[in-house]
Amino acid sequence: MKNAKFYIAAFALFLTLGLTQNSLAQSSREVLQGTVISFGSGFDTRTRSALFSLNINGATSDQDTQRYLDLLREGGQDSVLKAIDKQDLGRFSIGANVGIPINFVRESTVDGKRRIFVVFERWTQFAELRGGYRSLDYPFGVIELFIDPKTGKGEGTYIAAARVNWDKDGKNGQYQVEIENFATYPARLMGVKVVK
Repeated sequence: MKNAKFYIAAFALFLTLGLTQNSLAQSSREVLQGTVISFGSGFDTRTRSALFSLNINGATSDQDTQRYLDLLREGGQDSVLKAIDKQDLGRFSIGANVGIPINFVRESTVDGKRRIFVVFERWTQFAELRGGYRSLDYPFGVIELFIDPKTGKGEGTYIAAARVNWDKDGKNGQYQVEIENFATYPARLMGVKVVK
């Protein structure tokens, strides 16, 4: 299976102090809903869609964000996973599922739109654990949303199984956060709207 890599230099900006606006920290709670469209790969090439709900009740502080970045540089993604494990900043659910706690939330403004970036320890299926599959090397779920502040509507992407590394960019030689998707394509989040 061919993996897609996403070098997100802007994410590195999220992980540095003083460069983000985190208005979610001031709000008590926010609920966003929409449709997730997942693209198949390998032997199962079906496209699936389902409703999702993202409940946010807090945001990651600048201090914790910097600490996670330092942990990623020094100890890799496993260190970050252990550090964010106890953080409960809301829930992400697809369909009728109860949902999973989200562990990292940051917000900034990009081209006049709200950019909401969410990371959590992803769902792990029993078959993965039993078989010791390579997918276990991709322990994160990652959501990136762009919301129009005037209408409260937007869209985004969802990586259901991601690996996070601190790596050097081959083009400019600068180190940055690399997010690698286990699947060929990330899922799309469509018709997203703020409902609360």
